[in-house]
Amino acid sequence: MTFLVLAVAILWDLFIVRTRLLGRRVFWAGYAIIILFQLLINGWLTYNNVFLYDESAILGVRVFYEPIEDLIFGFSLVLSVQSMWVFLGRRGIRH
Repeated sequence: MTFLVLAVAILWDLFIVRTRLLGRRVFWAGYAIIILFQLLINGWLTYNNVFLYDESAILGVRVFYEPIEDLIFGFSLVLSVQSMWVFLGRRGIRH
């Protein structure tokens, strides 16, 4: 499911709304800030057992105690929301 969500987010950006954020340095610079805080906060919460994961439900690959699925989902969410924001902004929709 994680990789399906990632594929949909990438297809959304590149082919549906055609914002092509993945090719922009400003997107990656902003995402670097987001992932830093995601790793700090979610990693701390996971390390301190605030979030518990059923090991049979995740791949088992972790980055700073955080399951890789969380990172991929977060990336997909950020990409989708920012793509929609740019898409609507280009059409003059501001609210």
